[in-house]
Amino acid sequence: MKHFDLRSKAPSLASGMAAADHGPDIQLAQTRHRTMLVANWDITPGSTVLELGCGQGDMTAVLAEAVGPQGRVVAVDVAAPTYGSPVTLGESAARLAAGPLGPRIDFRFGTDVLTPSVDFPESTFDHVVLAHCSWYFASLAQLRDTLARVRPWARRLCFAEWDLTPLSGDQLAHLLAVLIQGQSEAAGSHGQGNVRTPFSREALLRLLPEAGWTADGSRSVDTEELQDGDWEIAACLDLAGSEERLAALSEPVRRLVLSQADVLRAIAKPRGNRALAAYSVTAS
Repeated sequence: MKHFDLRSKAPSLASGMAAADHGPDIQLAQTRHRTMLVANWDITPGSTVLELGCGQGDMTAVLAEAVGPQGRVVAVDVAAPTYGSPVTLGESAARLAAGPLGPRIDFRFGTDVLTPSVDFPESTFDHVVLAHCSWYFASLAQLRDTLARVRPWARRLCFAEWDLTPLSGDQLAHLLAVLIQGQSEAAGSHGQGNVRTPFSREALLRLLPEAGWTADGSRSVDTEELQDGDWEIAACLDLAGSEERLAALSEPVRRLVLSQADVLRAIAKPRGNRALAAYSVTAS
């Protein structure tokens, strides 16, 4: 499906998401971003796709539209269907399953592809997709092992994540919020946020050959419409205000985190902080 054709579907796809009931404009922006990613990955009608880290299905819906009635999307996530707020993963999946895209999607929550019981024949899928979910992994080693595990199952990898390299000064607040959260996780204060193992585009490109993949394309992706900068700043300041999270840190790290949070408060706007750019990588 061409870029324009898929992007034109964004309003109808967004309206079919359960989260649109709580923030229609936010959902539309998130869906538009994902239509841009999928269109540039050249996922054609009739394709079979394995999506890792499907979450509430923002990308799943777009993939299901792209593969068409003859295609199939197997959407997996390690989280339970009860995870998520204000809409759980299960509630969002149920909304999608009840709609026109439902027959094309196979949701599998509580599923870790590193578990030996999870297996597929060689080349079952045309594409394996990881979109804005890799920073959830506990470590780069776990991500590498996951990419190696799925290598025999799919012919092509389509990957997207936030880019740690800021393009302008007004993205520094988002960057600092991400780095503080990653630093806290690395130091042993574990939460349930979106950022657990932030890494650079360059780190991902170094990792791919270790997992058996050869990158054949990489590009930057505009994120001007997205609100994730505001969300990560809020999550970071919540962390800095949590006695439980701070207590898990050593005294030097705790002082460093609190000082960095002071800087974040000084440079972040109350709302409308510009998000970091994203990047897209394809590999085979």
